[in-house]
Amino acid sequence: MTTMRDVAQHAGVSTATVSRVLNGHAAPTQATRTRVLAAIDELGYRPNALARSLRTTSTKTLGLVISDLLNPFFAEIARAVEDEARSHGYCVVIGNADENAEQEATYVRTLLDRRVDGLLLCPATDDPSLVREVVAGGVPLVLLDRTVRGATCPVVRADGADALTQLARRLVGAGHTRIGVIAGPADTSTGRERLDAFAAALGPLLSQDLVVHGDFRQDSGSQAAAVLVERNATALVAMDNLMGLGALAELRRAGLRVPDDVAVAVYDDQPWFPLVDPPVTVIAQPTVEMGRAAARSLLALVNGDQPEDVHLSARLVVRASC
Repeated sequence: MTTMRDVAQHAGVSTATVSRVLNGHAAPTQATRTRVLAAIDELGYRPNALARSLRTTSTKTLGLVISDLLNPFFAEIARAVEDEARSHGYCVVIGNADENAEQEATYVRTLLDRRVDGLLLCPATDDPSLVREVVAGGVPLVLLDRTVRGATCPVVRADGADALTQLARRLVGAGHTRIGVIAGPADTSTGRERLDAFAAALGPLLSQDLVVHGDFRQDSGSQAAAVLVERNATALVAMDNLMGLGALAELRRAGLRVPDDVAVAVYDDQPWFPLVDPPVTVIAQPTVEMGRAAARSLLALVNGDQPEDVHLSARLVVRASC
């Protein structure tokens, strides 16, 4: 186990200097501070690692690191997690990864050092290294909405394959042969799996030039929609609610009518989608149920049980946009 003395030797400073840096006090020079922080990172040192391994009492707190707090989908999940945890006497500390793997790792490690009893994580990418680090540290971990390659911890997510198949049949039945897809990032499980399911349902009707990847953000949806309209897509399917909002904004900017000029469907429902004109066809996920189920799974792990993965089902909600 790496100690403060190891860090000091690696950085060429005293243990007192390491302690000052760790506690936020001024180091002798900025260069010294930088060297100490680099040594901490290289050695994987955590001040609370020993305390965590020895503690026998619960902090009654859970950590939740979500992908994007501005995304209403994740905000609703966070609320559901908090409600369920509170009903069991736990508080939830939330970190916003902002779809950034480095920021995600910072929040995860910070929460571990705050000695949370367990951690819920919506991974920013497919990279399993951070998940392996948490599992190796013996901290109860549940993945939420997304998974990573080779995950061995419980996962709580919704399966939208059937709903995407129904949507594909509806669009084809309406006569669409140029169906554009605004897909999520290829290095996320949800981005990849939603596209694969929709592509499997459309088969040869899906042209690769009509697939544009976004980043689960509104601006990327607008940019992708502009590209797809230029390529003569007659229907757009956005694989995320924020990208869907961006697509709708771009169609309005271009003076195109929905569904007369371009049909639209969006993965994830939001309270305002039934209220816009025309109301938006969506694939709705059981968001509240996902959040509550994830909290229950994590609490089961904390209590020494081994919960199974939870697979819920998304559903197609047909409205007037396609």
